[in-house]
Amino acid sequence: MTATIKILLVDDHPLVRDGLRARLEAMPQFEVVAEAGGAAEALEQAARCDIDLVLMDINMRGANGIEATARFKQAFPRIAVLILSMHDKLEYVSQAIQAGARGYVLKDAPGKDIVVAIETVMSGGIYYSAALARQLAQPHTQDNQLTSREHEVLRHIANGESNKQIARALDLSVRTVETHRLNIKRKLGIEGQAELIRFAVQHAQ
Repeated sequence: MTATIKILLVDDHPLVRDGLRARLEAMPQFEVVAEAGGAAEALEQAARCDIDLVLMDINMRGANGIEATARFKQAFPRIAVLILSMHDKLEYVSQAIQAGARGYVLKDAPGKDIVVAIETVMSGGIYYSAALARQLAQPHTQDNQLTSREHEVLRHIANGESNKQIARALDLSVRTVETHRLNIKRKLGIEGQAELIRFAVQHAQ
């Protein structure tokens, strides 16, 4: 990636923002062009500055990061939003992706994760911290996780099998396999087939 990625940091702790700024600006491909301590200030900054990506916390005074993400996507649809949070509950991940976030990174993840996450998101992908991705791929039955059947389909996708091959292997109709694919993408916040295959290869057991 050659173009500089212009970033807005949104976190209500100045020390956290200082740390993030120092980490990101050590990388030549990143430029922190603005900071904000809350949703309203962040939207004002976005209106004034040329921003490519927002790095958004969830816990903030006033509107939380998920609400702020939804506002951002409505007001500035071209700006990517990446959640950076200490919360590892999948309900937060699901809500964030539904609000329009392109990824979710845990604050206790390795420092390199934030760099990979930003570059993945700016390349059109979706990124989850490894700990979250493992949880998302587990065969549970909650709405925001995969069912055991969807988990099976994901494993076959990881093996490079077509819908017809998966249907034969699992004794399903092709239409049912297509439906499972759509449900997997919806639950994981994945849009394209390439991103689904990449996720499957990386995380399917």
